[in-house]
Amino acid sequence: MRIGTRRSALATTQSGHVADALEALGVHTELVEITTDGDRSQASGTPLTGAPSTGVFVSALRDALLAGEVDVAVHSLKDLPTYATDGIALAAVPLREDPRDVVVARDGLTLGELPQGSRVATGSPRRVAQIEALGLGVELVGVRGNVDTRIARIAEGTYDAVVLARAGLARLGRLDEVTEVLDPLQVLPAPGQGALAVECRSDDTTALALLARLDDPGARAAVTAERTVMATLEGGCAAPVGALAEVAEGEEGPELWLRAVVLSEDGALAVRRSASVALGVDPSSWPADAAKLGGDLGAEMLADGADELMNQRDSASNTNAHPSARSAEVPNP
Repeated sequence: MRIGTRRSALATTQSGHVADALEALGVHTELVEITTDGDRSQASGTPLTGAPSTGVFVSALRDALLAGEVDVAVHSLKDLPTYATDGIALAAVPLREDPRDVVVARDGLTLGELPQGSRVATGSPRRVAQIEALGLGVELVGVRGNVDTRIARIAEGTYDAVVLARAGLARLGRLDEVTEVLDPLQVLPAPGQGALAVECRSDDTTALALLARLDDPGARAAVTAERTVMATLEGGCAAPVGALAEVAEGEEGPELWLRAVVLSEDGALAVRRSASVALGVDPSSWPADAAKLGGDLGAEMLADGADELMNQRDSASNTNAHPSARSAEVPNP
């Protein structure tokens, strides 16, 4: 099976995990590197602002899949658009890495220990809004590039800290550089963060059957709920939206718990809600339960004023929004 992957170290590592899992099932695999528009944008330093932020790292892989150049495409799931694509099936969501955000800071400091005015780098408006809401007095600045580039800028003195996804550092074996793991009660991750999306052509029955063996029901249920909240809120990667769902064992069986937040760009206003649903004994019913939970919670948030915060974001994006908030949430990490 030819596995399409972006060329970054993190992407090839993630695709390598999928390849290893397939090899363990007796399937010979080959990684095929594909350059995406998002990769070209990062390499040239061209901002993503003004480009379609959601899916900018995904479309080239999907094109290769539909053209028959590869049999499987592996993405960071948080990069995927929330709408379906003709001819493409989300065949597997493997066991999820820890979805939380982390800080890598100079001198082993946490966010709260950084002096006021310290430069904290992130390419995510979601992180900007939630860290602003903490009132720490740090200066949030935009950043592009891969993990190596971002962390190197701390040693160079360009930044005092960067905020990244823990999952990316875990997959690269760099967790020893983390100085703080951010509590989701303070900073909710992006919908789907920490999970992988393994796609194939929807008419490839052989690939669908094989990849289904890599699917983790709990991970799929969680990301389905998170992404349905995002879709209901009509937010793309540039929206300050966080969501986290987890399967837990309740008194009468498994339950799915979901938390979500929509914030103004400066973090001063927020709509936060949580909800849960009992899951059936058969995991095949979990995605439907998760989608209903996410849709209901998203509708409740809209009724509570989330749409007004989203509209404020849209009107501010062409005026005086924070530079990081205007750019897309840069996938990986």
